Amino acid sequence: MTQTRPGGGWLARTLQRLTADDSAIDALELREEADRAGCEPVSACRKGAVVTVTGRLKSVVYTPRETVPTLEAELFDGSGSVTLVWLGRRRIPGIEPGRTLTARGRFAQFDGRKVIYNPWYELSAG
Repeated sequence: MTQTRPGGGWLARTLQRLTADDSAIDALELREEADRAGCEPVSACRKGAVVTVTGRLKSVVYTPRETVPTLEAELFDGSGSVTLVWLGRRRIPGIEPGRTLTARGRFAQFDGRKVIYNPWYELSAG
C-alpha cells in the first residue's frame, strides 16, 4: 500500500512548479524558506500572540504624522502579508523593498490590517 504525504511527492511538486505562474512559484519558495527557518505562516498568526515571521519586503513607506512619524513595511511570506510598523522612525538602514528579513513581535490587527509594532528584526544576508 502506498502512502501519500500532504503536498504530494517529488513528481507532484515538480509538476506544480512547471505549471504555476511566477508569483505562485515565488510564494511557494517563500513559504518553504519560512518553514525551514521555523517561522509561523502569517496566515496562521493570531491577534495577541508573540510571533516570528520571515519573508520579503514588498513595500516600505515613511508616513509623516502630526505626533509620531512611522516607517511601515509590508512583509510577504507566501501565505499572507503583515505590516511591520516602527514608531518614531523615518528610515532604517537595510529596510527596503526586496530585502528578506525575520521579524518578531506581538501580532495585532488594526483597521483590518495585520500589524506588528516595533518588531525585533534581523536582515538576511544578501
